[in-house]
Amino acid sequence: MTLYEYDASLGIEGVLCGVDEAGRGPLAGDVYAAAVILDPDNPIDGLNDSKKLTEKKREALYPVILEKAAAWSVGVATVGEIETYNILQATFLAMRRAVAGLAIQPNLVLVDGNRNPGLELPTRLLVKGDGTSASVAAASIVAKVARDHYMAEVAQAYPQYQFLRHKGDGTKLHYEMLDLYGESPVHRHSFLKSYYRKKGEPVPTTGARGEQLAAGYLTGQGCQILERNWHAACGELDLIVRQGEILAFVEVKTRGPGMIATPAEAVTFAKRQRLVAAAESYLMQNPLQLQPRFDILEVYLDGDGGFPRANWLQNAFDAV
Repeated sequence: MTLYEYDASLGIEGVLCGVDEAGRGPLAGDVYAAAVILDPDNPIDGLNDSKKLTEKKREALYPVILEKAAAWSVGVATVGEIETYNILQATFLAMRRAVAGLAIQPNLVLVDGNRNPGLELPTRLLVKGDGTSASVAAASIVAKVARDHYMAEVAQAYPQYQFLRHKGDGTKLHYEMLDLYGESPVHRHSFLKSYYRKKGEPVPTTGARGEQLAAGYLTGQGCQILERNWHAACGELDLIVRQGEILAFVEVKTRGPGMIATPAEAVTFAKRQRLVAAAESYLMQNPLQLQPRFDILEVYLDGDGGFPRANWLQNAFDAV
């Protein structure tokens, strides 16, 4: 029985919709879902489980599906929502958003897998549906390619992690990049607990995680990290970075959930004086021909949707 024959065998009077997801397992990035309503009178050759197709074949089928489908929609749940609700509930949320975005309301929704996402429509669960149903196969391709395109954008924002090569999956290369650069704002912190355990390291505290995120953010902004946690007798410099001809001494302050004051408010006048003295010690040991500058980088772990965000305050110590 072909995938189209399976859909026809259901005997649905009305509109059939297939739903599938992409990105449940990776260590980084949003989770995507797609809902696709095919036109039985305008079939698409080559539909199959997206995992059984090459990237080239998926990319070729993607615009064909969007053109020939009676309706399609993509839903997304962010990294922040994954961290807030867990990956299963975030996946369901992406599925519900995908179905809600359809221009046509289906009479029956076929969902790949064995867990009900809680759609307010008649739903049938279908294990290995992406290899059984043409509608679900089309949804699996749309979800996968849409997420790959999103990860290409992430790769531009955070080139040091080489996301184009692994799409956020837990590959050897990805773990090597984590060893070098730590977490970025697009990493799923809860997915990295086993990574830290295998390294024999504690899961980063709020402050340590903020410094990791700050380093990833600054690298993504084109800065070169020269030192992390540089110690002097008078104090510690969180990050020392080069930005063109600027040598920036960056104090990282992190705000976790429930904290009210802005992170920068924790950098008191006395603290600034200690940091200036530490910077002077660094320059005595490293007489670089660069213009020094003092910055504060605020990291908010409870940003929009729970997604970490950074606020880079340049020349923050002008008053010192």
